[in-house]
Amino acid sequence: MSTEATNDDLFQGLVISLAAATMQHLGKTLNPLTHKTEKNLEAAQSSIDMLDMLSAKTQGNLSENESKLLTNVLAELKLNYVETLNEKPAEPAPEIEKSKEDADAAPAEPPPEQAD
Repeated sequence: MSTEATNDDLFQGLVISLAAATMQHLGKTLNPLTHKTEKNLEAAQSSIDMLDMLSAKTQGNLSENESKLLTNVLAELKLNYVETLNEKPAEPAPEIEKSKEDADAAPAEPPPEQAD
């Protein structure tokens, strides 16, 4: 395998791994450790910023395929980031809301005991 092919594969791997991490931080894919979707917009923004920096620093030094990959991945991630920012927060499940209302209606202190 030539050095150029190896470098192309490494570059693609780097871009794809940062993109996968970003999608995970956006809550679009499952966290493989917890098997849950989790959002961390600060981490997502950091990954996008790294890819933007990589794009700027490698300007004119990428193959056509590498440049297209990086451009397309960045566009997709930025679109998903904005979409995630504009999502309405999930509303609590009805039973959770009802439990909260019951807790709010309960007296703060138990009634005094009556002597017989």
